[in-house]
Amino acid sequence: MKASNRKVMLEMKLFEGEGLLVMMSMLGFALAVGIAVYIGIYGASISPEGNLERAVSFDAAIALFILSIAAILPVSGLSSRKRTVFRWIFTLTVLYAYAVETIQHFRGINPRFSRVGSAADSIAGALFGLDSLLIIIATVLLAVPFYRKKQPGERPFLVLGIRYAFFSTIIAFASGIWMIALQSRYTGEAGNLIVLHGLGFHALQALPLLGWLSERAADKNHALRRIHFGGFSWTIAILLIGLQTALGRSVFELTALPLLSVAMLLVWLVAVIAAAFDLLRPTAVSANPSSHSN
Repeated sequence: MKASNRKVMLEMKLFEGEGLLVMMSMLGFALAVGIAVYIGIYGASISPEGNLERAVSFDAAIALFILSIAAILPVSGLSSRKRTVFRWIFTLTVLYAYAVETIQHFRGINPRFSRVGSAADSIAGALFGLDSLLIIIATVLLAVPFYRKKQPGERPFLVLGIRYAFFSTIIAFASGIWMIALQSRYTGEAGNLIVLHGLGFHALQALPLLGWLSERAADKNHALRRIHFGGFSWTIAILLIGLQTALGRSVFELTALPLLSVAMLLVWLVAVIAAAFDLLRPTAVSANPSSHSN
């Protein structure tokens, strides 16, 4: 790679050049808000299978996911051409996901596991599954360059947080495939895979945030340990929630696995708060006058 291209890559900032993905995210949030207003007026249930509350949560969740992808794509180290490929894959797959989830629920049809829909609805649901698979593949491929980045100066603290985040994201995708196989979000007597699914995806916000905050730390070695501590704790929490769900039990019961997972999440939270306080210290700012602005 030419030195000039490398220099441009090192200077990349979060969201830079990803206006299209940000627009896709804003579309999802707008859909979620619009449907929520509709629910407030007319209610969430549409016979025979439609549930607009699920459309709200799905559209908002996908919007947050694609916003996270827009944030980290510029620091992936990918060439402009490869970034364009990823950008359009995510754009088209997310547009289809928004459309199927929203339209089908408004028609009173379960977009994934319909028992009353027509053949066309079954085809739309099957394509929805393929669409989800494409998103999974694209996300896994996007994760690869982050694990290959070894060059100094390429925002190592942020990249480390992203590496931890992708591990939890893969678990979230696995839970999604699990739901498709079961044709339901429920497993065992009280297990609900949607909790594991959602919390796994939130790693894409929680762990890069820790890395981003740690970039401004005065003590780099301490900041590095803090990222590992917070990232590892989050990962353990996800694994514990996955185990509790696999046992067919609720993650909200007051037993050992859920309580331990909450403790691990609190460790992550303490790490984030510590990093935030570190950011506010004048010494941290003066020690890093050339730190990244976003």
